[in-house]
Amino acid sequence: MHCDDAVFQNYYAHFRGMDRKTIIIIVFAGSFLLMQLIPRKHSNPEVNPVEEFSPDRSVTELALLQSACFDCHSNETVYPWYSYVQPIALWLDHHVQEGREELNFSTWHTLPMDKQAHKLEECSEMVESKEMPLSSFTWTHPEARLSAAERQQIVDWFNRLRSEY
Repeated sequence: MHCDDAVFQNYYAHFRGMDRKTIIIIVFAGSFLLMQLIPRKHSNPEVNPVEEFSPDRSVTELALLQSACFDCHSNETVYPWYSYVQPIALWLDHHVQEGREELNFSTWHTLPMDKQAHKLEECSEMVESKEMPLSSFTWTHPEARLSAAERQQIVDWFNRLRSEY
């Protein structure tokens, strides 16, 4: 018997006495702990005030937009405590990256005017149809839940802004 065989036999004898449920729990817990070694990619690139979405007036609407949209659609993401736990961190990082690629209010003024008008139209449609904010986001961020009146206020605001283009 080789040394490697003896080590294997020792481990095998140790686990042989355990029931299947205990082994599954140990493997799951070990996998979860190892998963924590995967690096997180949380990032908040610097916000340039010149590029940022900052319409005049509309303080109320902008505050609603910040609470309901900015965590995924700006460089001002506030990462909650659970975003540092894998595999949630991977999912959130991917989600925020996708959100910023689709629409990033922190780089708003880098878009051509016609693209800004189109994005405002899309925002209006997404909020009105209740596609945004996502239910998976509002479930963990109650401050992002929009009442019917708030939803209509943002839709009207987006439409008003779009008419100025």
